Amino acid sequence: MVSDGAALTREAVLTALEAVKDPEIPTVSVVDLGLIYEVRVKGDEVEVDFAPTFVGCPALHVMEREIVERIQALGARRVQVRRVYRPPWTADRMNERARQALRELGIAPPRPVPAEITLAAFEKLPCPFCGSTDTRMENLFGPTSCRALFYCNTCQQPFEAFKPL
Repeated sequence: MVSDGAALTREAVLTALEAVKDPEIPTVSVVDLGLIYEVRVKGDEVEVDFAPTFVGCPALHVMEREIVERIQALGARRVQVRRVYRPPWTADRMNERARQALRELGIAPPRPVPAEITLAAFEKLPCPFCGSTDTRMENLFGPTSCRALFYCNTCQQPFEAFKPL
């Protein structure tokens, strides 16, 4: 039984998961990032397939716990969150709302994922502050495993970029 009297549905679960934010990027939901692969509802039981951006992401347990709490608040008796790695998460799963939120935080959203990932994926990455493509990667390893450090030669701002994988 759902707390507001409505049926527990896949759509209701996805709407509730919009409130689950990535702790490292608190303005972006797990739905917007494309981390929710599938939601299955059978009566008052819910299964969620959840894909990490990176296998070693330190925020996984926090997000998984909040996913369970949000779904239980809808009235689910049993919630199972399964980590899935196939197909692997790519930045192509992010929606435009996530990309815009990253820009507003000064993080360059990733380009579409090329067939083969090389350092060329980071060339001429647009600066989230001024839009210039006169940028350079300073370090492939940023503050989290999913981001890299860049510098804009035009506005002279350092910025982070979300890695494509």
